[in-house]
Amino acid sequence: MYLGIDLGTSSIKCLIIDDSQKVLNSSSTEFSLSTPQNGWAEQDPLLWIQGLTDCLNSISKKTNLKDVLAISFSGQMHGATCLDIDNNIIRPSILWNDTRSFAECQEMMLKNPNIMDITGNLAMPGFTAPKILWMKNHEPEYFNRIRKILLPKDYIRFYLSAEFYSDMSDASGTYWLNVGERKWSQELLDLCDLTIDQMPNLCEGTEQTGVVSKKISEQFGFSSNCKIYGGAGDNAAGAAGLGLFQEGDGSISLGTSGVIFTPTLKFKKNYQDATHSFCHCFPETWHLMTVMLSCTSNINWFSNTFKVSLESFFQSFEKNYNSNITQQPFYLPYLAGERTPINDPFIRGSFSNMGLQTSMDDLCYSVIEGISFAILDNYLSLEKTNLNLDNLYVIGGGSQNYSWLEMISTLLQKKLTLTEESSSMAALGAARLALVGYNQYPVDEILSKPNVIKTILPNSKNSEELIKRFHLWKKIYNQNKSIAQDINQS
Repeated sequence: MYLGIDLGTSSIKCLIIDDSQKVLNSSSTEFSLSTPQNGWAEQDPLLWIQGLTDCLNSISKKTNLKDVLAISFSGQMHGATCLDIDNNIIRPSILWNDTRSFAECQEMMLKNPNIMDITGNLAMPGFTAPKILWMKNHEPEYFNRIRKILLPKDYIRFYLSAEFYSDMSDASGTYWLNVGERKWSQELLDLCDLTIDQMPNLCEGTEQTGVVSKKISEQFGFSSNCKIYGGAGDNAAGAAGLGLFQEGDGSISLGTSGVIFTPTLKFKKNYQDATHSFCHCFPETWHLMTVMLSCTSNINWFSNTFKVSLESFFQSFEKNYNSNITQQPFYLPYLAGERTPINDPFIRGSFSNMGLQTSMDDLCYSVIEGISFAILDNYLSLEKTNLNLDNLYVIGGGSQNYSWLEMISTLLQKKLTLTEESSSMAALGAARLALVGYNQYPVDEILSKPNVIKTILPNSKNSEELIKRFHLWKKIYNQNKSIAQDINQS
């Protein structure tokens, strides 16, 4: 058996597969994040450990963990998790959707204009390096204590094995990796006054990084020979779950963030539109990725704020989607700023064109439409790399509403495919990486695509009107952009 551990932003999931890649058992636990100030997002890593403990205890009631041969990981990317010389956590982890380090991004790019070509990316507040530079500038008492900097899932690895490693796909999001050469860049580390000794060791996603420690083996019942493998950032792990390692394949992830992902056989770039160029979790493979910071988090915010159940929310959306959408309000889904394609940390969410006739049903529709417009905006930036995505798979919690998927399909004019385990693909991908690594299987022989359960096609009925509204939506953003920073910093 093989265990995949997926550390998300709001939950952790553990999933076990057998040698035939059949899911045998799974468990998940939710936790919260902290927003001490506007634009900040932090999490106590001890919440991850408690969540992991709960999941493993739950799984062990039906599965003997001693039979687990290997463990691998998927994880939320970019989080700055800092340890001191005694391996104690210095401060809460600064997460991927934190936007406080905008000034540090500008500082890095001004000091060394070559860094975009080394990393394949613009410096963005979401990445790890600007967060650490922010600590240096604003929390020197914490910065000076740093012995190791780990990404969130790699802190889970350290907890299980006492080893410091990060795989290439996750390390790509630190902004310290030479992505084309797949190695740490001292030139980039110098911008933050860091050394390679403060970085974890690098590995490929299917490379062994140790075994479970004696303490963990005794606590949970793992074999002392249970091996641990590199793993992947959440979207690369989702791609492993889908079997995506060839050009022309792609996925859309509708989770807390929204991501479009496609593998490439060479290191390609389009950082002008804030498209990410990262290593894939397989050797000698890269990927392009667009990221919108707030995807289903918009839905959760609306549901919690206005006390609307998710079932009622989607019923309201579907009611308006299947009628007249012409006079609906517009919604900008930028609750925490945005990455692709605008790289704007100051913009925030807003409704426009509301009137006395505006109902709760209308607002529910507008939220989904606004998220969908942002997905189209992301896709258009990816098209500029001359990649034609023939196969687009949809994963994540948002993949369960077919009307929403039809809207996205209509906007992109692409067929969308749903597969088994679409809502837990990253955990499945992590388990598959453990299986491939342990058995040293060739990737192209073992990573088949999961069974298709549904195909979503564009709907010609709403196509023309949706595109008109998309262009109006873009104008609303451009009008808001001119005052966003003043409002945000007032």
